[in-house]
Formats: sequence, C-alpha cells, structure tokens
Amino acid sequence: MEKARKAVPGRPRLLPAILFACVGLALVKAHALWQALPGEGGIVASAAASAPPPAPAPAQSAPQPQPAPAPPDPVDQAERALLGRLRERRTEIEARETALAAREAVLAAAERRLTARLEEMAALKARLEELDRGRGEREEAGWRGLVKTYETMRPRDAATVFDDLEMPVLVQIVNRMREAKAAPVIGAMRPDRARSLTAELARLRATENRTD
Repeated sequence: MEKARKAVPGRPRLLPAILFACVGLALVKAHALWQALPGEGGIVASAAASAPPPAPAPAQSAPQPQPAPAPPDPVDQAERALLGRLRERRTEIEARETALAAREAVLAAAERRLTARLEEMAALKARLEELDRGRGEREEAGWRGLVKTYETMRPRDAATVFDDLEMPVLVQIVNRMREAKAAPVIGAMRPDRARSLTAELARLRATENRTD
C-alpha cells in the first residue's frame, strides 16, 4: 500500500512533458504548412527568383561640342555704328549749346553793364549841360552888366577904357552893345585899336552866322 501511495505523486510530472511535446509538434507542422502554401512568403520568394536581372546602367555619353557662334550681322554693326555717331553728334551739339548759352550770358552781362554805363554817361552829360547852361547864363549876366555899364558912360570915357582892354574881352563887350551906343565909342578910340576891333567883330559875327 505504501509503494502504491508513493508512486501516485510521480504521475502528474509526465503531463507537462507530454503537453510540451504536442505543442512543439504542432508548431513544426504549422511551419511546414506555411512553407507549402502559396502565401506571401512563397510569392515574395518566387517573385525574387523569377525577376529578371537589373539592366546595366547606360554608359554616360560624351559631351556634345558647343555650336560655333554665329557671325555678327553687318546690319546690326551698321546700326550700332550709326547710333554711336548720333550719340557723339548729340554730345557735340549739347556742348556747343552749353558754350553758346555761356557766351550769351557773358554778352548779356556785358550789354547790361554797357547800358548802365551809357545811362551814367547820359546823366553826366545832362548834368554838365545843365552846369554849362548855368555857367553860360551867369557869364551872360556878367557880360550884360558890363555892357550896361559902358553904355551909360560917355563915349570918350568908354573909349579910353576900351583902348587898354584885351581884344577878346573888348570884342565880347562891343558885340553885345547896341550899335547906337557902340558906334560913338569906337569912333573915339585910337584908330589902330578901332581897326583891330572892327576886324575881330567881323570875324566873330561871320563865325556865328556859319554856326546858325
């Protein structure tokens, strides 16, 4: 009885081993079935086996030679040359216009200065003429005073003075005297002085007549 009791506990240890063996056998069969089925693995393997080998890479072609540049168009060259000459001509014209404008400015400034100078000279001339007229009027007033003095004197007394006067002064006085007053005085003068005075008066009046 005791041996039988001791042998009973050892039986359950065989069950795990049997179960492990069954599971391993099932896994082996499943793997074999998977390989036999035309699944993804078989398709991939067959596709890889039946795929043609890759085509060799094409050899790199040699570089093509560059085409030679076309010869220049003579029409374009002529147009460029014409445009160049036109630009040069325009530059020359602009430079000439600038020079002419500068010259005109200089001439205008000179003309303004000349006009101002002429105006100054005209004003100065008018002033001198005014002064000359004033001086002439004053001189004439002085001569008239002398003439009046000699006209009121007795002819002999006036003749005595006239004999000693300088001829230019005597001519100016007698020329302004009335003839009725001058004739008696000239008749009372020394004959030589009277002749000289008469000649100078004739010359003076001839000059005045030509001027008029």
